[in-house]
Amino acid sequence: MTRKTADDFDPDVLKTFDLYVHGDIDRRGFIDRVARLGLGATGAAATLDALRPRFAEAEQVKKDDPRIVGQTVEFPSPEGNGVVKGYLAKPAKAAGKLGVVLVVHENRGLNPHIEDIARRLALANFIAFAPDALAPLGGYPGDEDKARELFQKLDQEKTRKDFIAAANALKTLPDGNGKVGVVGFCYGGGVANFLATRIPDLAAVVPFYGAQPKAEDVKSIKAPLLLHYAGVDDRINAGWPAYETALKESRIPYEAFVYPNVQHGFNNDTTPRYDEAAAKLAWGRTVDFFNAHLRG
Repeated sequence: MTRKTADDFDPDVLKTFDLYVHGDIDRRGFIDRVARLGLGATGAAATLDALRPRFAEAEQVKKDDPRIVGQTVEFPSPEGNGVVKGYLAKPAKAAGKLGVVLVVHENRGLNPHIEDIARRLALANFIAFAPDALAPLGGYPGDEDKARELFQKLDQEKTRKDFIAAANALKTLPDGNGKVGVVGFCYGGGVANFLATRIPDLAAVVPFYGAQPKAEDVKSIKAPLLLHYAGVDDRINAGWPAYETALKESRIPYEAFVYPNVQHGFNNDTTPRYDEAAAKLAWGRTVDFFNAHLRG
């Protein structure tokens, strides 16, 4: 079966799906809106199913891949939820100490796609740790809708402190070289931007289509930034001009790329919003960026 892409969907359907993914409307709201586009309730339900992630089909690195070692670990987070739990992946045969990458998920917690991202980084010869913000509520529930509902119940202040605790813990990993970078996607992209304003000794920060920090906080950023934006993403892109102005005023080193004609979430290869060309280019730039700033 041919894999669907964003081009197979009406742009209004994709805009409605973006609202649904980010919790602005529920499943019924999606069905009702898309049904009015001429698809009817049955067609709208089928469209939603077609847009759902297909984790197994997109997996690039299996959990039992002998080239990597993956395990669940936890670190203390006394100012957050007590502990921060997540998935740690590293090369099975590492030569010397490695740079470490904190991987911050979307607004569904630590799902199989984000675990796969961590393993991809391990294959690129990094140690990667992907926390699960939903751990205090039982962890990722195995269902994207349930995960999204749980996410809205989190104490976001404590969750942000969990991510800070994780980043700081990674600096002292025995196999790490003390250099920590962050990559985040959607919600996680916003967290990556936030962490850049709170942890001055981060070595590299890479937000994918993430919400921007407050302008007054930008001056606190010390880490070099690599920012990825989707061309068709009015919601997130609206904040970029002010962020860029603040970065320039504070002389923060950054590179920013807007990938034309692609959707928010273009790097997530489990859904039809994935764009292969843009994702490969952005991921290659990301790995190169981490190689430049996290080695040695």
